[in-house]
Amino acid sequence: MEKNQHTKGIATVLLFLCVTPGLTRAQSSTPSPMPAPPAGAPVIRPMRDSQPTDDFAGLKFIVDQKAKIDQIHQDMKSRKDAVVKDEKLTVEQRDAMLEGYRRMERAQVFKLLAPEQQREVRARIRARHAAEQRQQNKQSPPK
Repeated sequence: MEKNQHTKGIATVLLFLCVTPGLTRAQSSTPSPMPAPPAGAPVIRPMRDSQPTDDFAGLKFIVDQKAKIDQIHQDMKSRKDAVVKDEKLTVEQRDAMLEGYRRMERAQVFKLLAPEQQREVRARIRARHAAEQRQQNKQSPPK
């Protein structure tokens, strides 16, 4: 079963690679330099925080859960480190891979939770999304 989960993880990562733009550049034998943005170009900022809120913080884990969660974190950290060190990937590909690993990690941890813990995490996520929606509505003036 663990082999099956590992295979699903690899398939997800490969999907991100296929969907990520610029894949053909990463496969070429000679790396093409990224063009520098013009001097007066606006800076594009990510829509979300680079470090997402930890919806699992404060949960009480049993020893078995904690050991499995630590193993998941350790496994994903080694995968993320490998992606960061891979010089063949473009910035967009690297970001997509890292985001994919973060999602996989959260999904694996969520599966380990007891049903009441899962309900608590879902409630936290709903509350966070509602707060983000209210914040977004405040920032955008009515037309």
